[in-house]
Amino acid sequence: MKWTRSCVSLALIPLHKSLLYGTTGAAAYGLFFPLINTIDIAFAQGGQSFKFAWISDTHLYPKAVNKRFVEKATRAIQEVQAMNPPADFLIFGGDMAQLGDPVELQLGAELLKEITIKKVFIPGEHDWYLDMGATWNKMFGAAPWSFDYKGVRFVGLDTVSHAEDFWTSRKMSAKERMGNMATLDGTLGGAWAAVGAEQLKWLNSTLASWGKDKPVVIFSHNPLYEYFPPWNFWVRDWRGVHEILKPYSNVTNIHGHTHQVLYNEIGKLRSIGMLATSWPWPYAPEGVPILTRPMIRVDPGEPFDGVGWSIHTMDPTGHVENQYKMWRKEVFADAGVDSNAQDSHEVLSPRVADRI
Repeated sequence: MKWTRSCVSLALIPLHKSLLYGTTGAAAYGLFFPLINTIDIAFAQGGQSFKFAWISDTHLYPKAVNKRFVEKATRAIQEVQAMNPPADFLIFGGDMAQLGDPVELQLGAELLKEITIKKVFIPGEHDWYLDMGATWNKMFGAAPWSFDYKGVRFVGLDTVSHAEDFWTSRKMSAKERMGNMATLDGTLGGAWAAVGAEQLKWLNSTLASWGKDKPVVIFSHNPLYEYFPPWNFWVRDWRGVHEILKPYSNVTNIHGHTHQVLYNEIGKLRSIGMLATSWPWPYAPEGVPILTRPMIRVDPGEPFDGVGWSIHTMDPTGHVENQYKMWRKEVFADAGVDSNAQDSHEVLSPRVADRI
């Protein structure tokens, strides 16, 4: 089925800034189509269009511990592989594992073998802090990386490996360190999300050879702006990222970590948050971007609620349009109380980072 702008009317937001949503019945499952994000790029070399798929935040436990997350990840993977025509590549956006266990990462790798197209990966904090990324880098390759494809420069960043060392002085075991990093607020990890000075320098160098008006898509696990630092819904050096990106007129950041419908624009940088295959997070108590149209609260008794997939289209003018597909008939909240985001829209203030 081809989705069009007529799926949902968003008259209050200019179309190029909008989030377009749609739903459809799924004969295969009796629900809605599963948990993948498919990005359709039409602004490419020679006018070619192409698609790539996004999966992230599977948070896999060993099958003996939790089969539900495995089942949802498996369904997403099967749908990616079944795409016709096939996607050109898959980006996995981090948090494959829940506790960084090599057993969890191996399980993810085994599940992903079903997808035969090219695959690229960026890590999440849940993949990293058991062995400080050793298993992840060995199995999936280290970030950052970049490649050019049909007139688009794709960049994959590591936004998770820069936590300050809170574990050595406390003589923590690797599992204790991972346990602290596997909570929403990061506990002792604090404001761990960052790009880091070395990677900022790399990003500047990587983009220096790219035309200022040519499209750039940046994959990161965390949002590249300040949403809600106490949950690491940001990178703490986001201002440095934006300074590098300021000369470029067509940059889209696609990120995971927030597990929710999320959209923001700062200057010419557009940011789109992806849904998880595991569970949805609630909206933060403050900082929800004004351009975000929140999703309705999830049903706590329905494990497949609040998750889904997306189609992103980059049109010939270089603007991204996003369509979320969810396993639900109603996507939008009609009132703030229905979304838990009623009084939480962003407020300009002196550095939130300095208050934590």
